[in-house]
Amino acid sequence: MTVAQASRRESAIRYVKGVGPRRAAQLLQLGIETVEDACYYPPRRYEDRTRLSSIREAAPGAWTTIRGRILARSLRRLPKGHTLFELAVGDVSGVLYAKWFNQAYLAQQWHVGDEMILYGQVEPGTRAQMMHPEMERVEQEAADRGVGLHMGRIVPIYSLVGGMSQRWLRQILATVLERYADEVSEWLPEDVRAAHGWPGLARALRELHFPTSWEALEAAKQRLAFQELFMLQLVLAQRRAKVAAIAKPRRYDLDGPLIEGLRRQLPFSLTASQQRVVAELCEDLRHPYPMQRLLQGDVGCGKTVVVAWLMAIAVQSGYQVALMAPTELLAEQHARVVGQWLGPLGVSVGMLTQGVPAAERAQRLTDLAQGRLQVVIGTHALIQRSVTFQRLALVVIDEQHKFGVLQRARLAQKAEAPDVLVLTATPIPRTLALSLYGDLAISTITELPPGRRPVTTRWMREAQRQHVYAMVREQIIQGRQGYVVYPLVEERAAQGKGLKAATQMAGQLQREMFSDVRVGLLHGQMKPAKKEQVMREFARGAIHLLVSTVIVEVGLDIPNATIMVIEHPERFGLAQLHQLRGRIGRGSHPATCIALSETREQAAVARLSAFLNTTDGFALAEQDLKQRGPGYLLGRQQHGWWRLRIADMARDHELLELGRQEAMTLVDRDPHLQHPSLGELRDRLAQFRRQAA
Repeated sequence: MTVAQASRRESAIRYVKGVGPRRAAQLLQLGIETVEDACYYPPRRYEDRTRLSSIREAAPGAWTTIRGRILARSLRRLPKGHTLFELAVGDVSGVLYAKWFNQAYLAQQWHVGDEMILYGQVEPGTRAQMMHPEMERVEQEAADRGVGLHMGRIVPIYSLVGGMSQRWLRQILATVLERYADEVSEWLPEDVRAAHGWPGLARALRELHFPTSWEALEAAKQRLAFQELFMLQLVLAQRRAKVAAIAKPRRYDLDGPLIEGLRRQLPFSLTASQQRVVAELCEDLRHPYPMQRLLQGDVGCGKTVVVAWLMAIAVQSGYQVALMAPTELLAEQHARVVGQWLGPLGVSVGMLTQGVPAAERAQRLTDLAQGRLQVVIGTHALIQRSVTFQRLALVVIDEQHKFGVLQRARLAQKAEAPDVLVLTATPIPRTLALSLYGDLAISTITELPPGRRPVTTRWMREAQRQHVYAMVREQIIQGRQGYVVYPLVEERAAQGKGLKAATQMAGQLQREMFSDVRVGLLHGQMKPAKKEQVMREFARGAIHLLVSTVIVEVGLDIPNATIMVIEHPERFGLAQLHQLRGRIGRGSHPATCIALSETREQAAVARLSAFLNTTDGFALAEQDLKQRGPGYLLGRQQHGWWRLRIADMARDHELLELGRQEAMTLVDRDPHLQHPSLGELRDRLAQFRRQAA
């Protein structure tokens, strides 16, 4: 592609004929800033307007395309300045009446004798009638630029913003495609495109918007979806190749005295799933290049003991380990558990957080630098410049999506080519895992330890609220603790929505329902120190009932918590609901999770029914991906960087796998994409990286 072509491709949409500044501002709301953005803006659905129906055959309620001639017309003035324009359109089989309210300008455009095509829904009644149908003039089909855009074909229907019509947007996109489609660069490798029989890029874009057949549309969508997923997988494949090219300066003793001591020390045996994952991690440690692995598992599956196993291997091999957690409380929990398992074996385990007193902190920094502190567990405090290690080899990041990319990298930079293990308790569907963590090998713990009791889940209605409170009180009387979770923080945010908010209800529950026990409040807008204080008080039992937002979905491990009430559960995704439920039932006592909702909305009912009937977090995550998309699983900020326009994570899993295979094959053959035929691909990859930064 020439520089001039690239410049035209990237030119602002406002300079396209028929747009201008005001329309450009509307298009920007749709994510259309350049002519290339317009080419890639996909219809949300299509209407088949290829089949003409006679007026007599038009069935009430059916969406129908009719061709006829105007027999009569009228424009009537209605009260309050309204108008009604009506046409009587006839064919050999009968007459159809078309009506438009408040579109008086149509009277200047349509006259008796004009031949037209109408598309709309036939109203039930004694005579054939359409309200506000779309229309197109037959005699202009050969000369008008808009010919065939709206009738007699498979017609695209787009998502719009206020003040914009389907006809106008179709016309603008047709103008853009005619002028610029051939200048949108073809960067998909020709051998890949040809191997799958996909159309060239210009043709694919035209078929996406104005398909000549359903088959042509499917081929175009496949090609365009694939190229998005291929680009994403290419970035990840290059990351993997870069890591694989690094020689790590260490070897591990995989079965030394600490591992033997840990085996004897543990009061349980590893599950088959845990043993498989340990074997995968040990194989990574054997490799001459650094480990880059994601360990995922459902809540309560036993990831921590696997991490302790890996820590023991590192320490017995003469190295140090750092584990970074997103909160002080979670760091404390890890330090307590790991210390119980490794401390008696002579391993020094210490914490490094903002809450550690200055004198202790100084001593631990010295011990780390001199190698006396073998395992350090902390928060963001670990990435400060003052923290140095003597022989750091293994870096573990817990709940990694709570950290930024740069934060994770800064911890890894404190060692020479460290082995990195990333943990998540959020079950992630395979397609999403390959997209977000495709540069990492993935291990999954698929079973819960024996003896872990499933949480009883119930859906209760507003009329049962007092009974719900009685159930909570009964648990508190027995010495247990509970949660009440709300989707919103402030009362003002809930006004007009029929919702209850955490701050309002914490006070109300304390005053009216649970005045004899302590009710705590936890939400994301609190200062970090206050949040840590509340969570710590709840952990030691000083707070009996914790009123919270979704902030508690990950991290709190309170074995004494046995009951949770989720208010307005229809406002949460399945994955979130499952994570919330995972906060209870972590001890030896039976636990109950109550979804308190009056919803009758179909999608919400389906979601809550799945929540009640399924305890498999991965199955729920897959269903959540299909229903609500990746943003609800990972948060908008986390998933937004890849900006998929055409591809769909829930639908295009086969294309994702194919994109992964093709990307790996290409990078294995040409790691830096140096072949002359890949110049456009290199440019696109650089652009993609800039957008993702």
